[in-house]
Amino acid sequence: MSRSSLIPLHISARRTALLLTAVSVALTASACATSGTTDVDTTATATRAASPTPTAEPALTKKEALAQITRYSKINNEANADNNRKLLDTIEDGPLYAMSVADYKQDEGLPKADRKKYKPWSYNLASTNVYIPRFTAGQQKWFAAVTYSGKNDKYPRLLVMAEQATTKRWEMVASVDLDDKKQLPKIALDTEGYATAVDATSTKNVAAPVDVLRAGVVDNFATGGDMSGKKVFATTKTSTRQIKVHDKTIHKFGTRGTTAFSSAAAEFTDSYALKSSDGSAIVVFAHTHTQRDAVARSGLQIVPDKDDRAWLGTTPSPYFTYTFTCSDVATVPTAPGKSTLIGYTCRRTDAQGMSTSS
Repeated sequence: MSRSSLIPLHISARRTALLLTAVSVALTASACATSGTTDVDTTATATRAASPTPTAEPALTKKEALAQITRYSKINNEANADNNRKLLDTIEDGPLYAMSVADYKQDEGLPKADRKKYKPWSYNLASTNVYIPRFTAGQQKWFAAVTYSGKNDKYPRLLVMAEQATTKRWEMVASVDLDDKKQLPKIALDTEGYATAVDATSTKNVAAPVDVLRAGVVDNFATGGDMSGKKVFATTKTSTRQIKVHDKTIHKFGTRGTTAFSSAAAEFTDSYALKSSDGSAIVVFAHTHTQRDAVARSGLQIVPDKDDRAWLGTTPSPYFTYTFTCSDVATVPTAPGKSTLIGYTCRRTDAQGMSTSS
């Protein structure tokens, strides 16, 4: 979150049953015999055939999924080397792209001496598990992966890649570090090793749909979870981290200023969920919230921190409003009960003040 400081004012989605009659009228078959004539009325009606059930097919193979992750890493390095937004846009979308572009902007707002030299990286595919759902024609295709790093695969990261409808390119839409790999549920797989996607927007599938999860996360920031956050989520390292952001930040100015967190219109409403072996679901979603800093009295101004300057410049203002785009990961039961936050990541993606919005 922003670490601005206060200074005095002067500084800064027929077969028709064919009725077969003969020539649209009853067909009469006549036969001649010495004993007389018999007329037989014959009509035939075709039965209505049932529509075939759409076949769900895997989004892609495991080998293809890993190849997409490798491609992502390669192009991501090329784009990050010189903050190439156009190139990055070919491999990222949704909240992840918004956060990455924000990182570019922040970096470009720093003095050159303060900019860190970029270090190329790649995912260890030997320590990566892919979870590929089946989809029917017309559904958006996506898959998830969990990749590990560090000694004994200590640090897990959950990835989601989705196929774009128009370009058919696979792009990364979420990348979230998980706080504790022991909380990661075992994903349910069918006999061929494929996962099952879940619609997490409906209470038919999960106890807490995405809108409820999103509101609970925002409340963790806004009130420390007192209104709904602690009712929706069990206490975990992740939920505690969000609440600590609230508790620490609202007091950062002491008596000289105030900080308030609020919900913002969700810019990215897509969610991605997989069924776990215990019948629950692991859900990836995004949220947006704001942070408003303001002075407590006249005669004071807030000076932008150096990491804020790409948005705010260096001119002080009596208030600033920061917008944060975040990705969250939670495990959600099907029966009534609390959900469990297991990871989240946020980036400041906008900032406004009196001097920048006027």
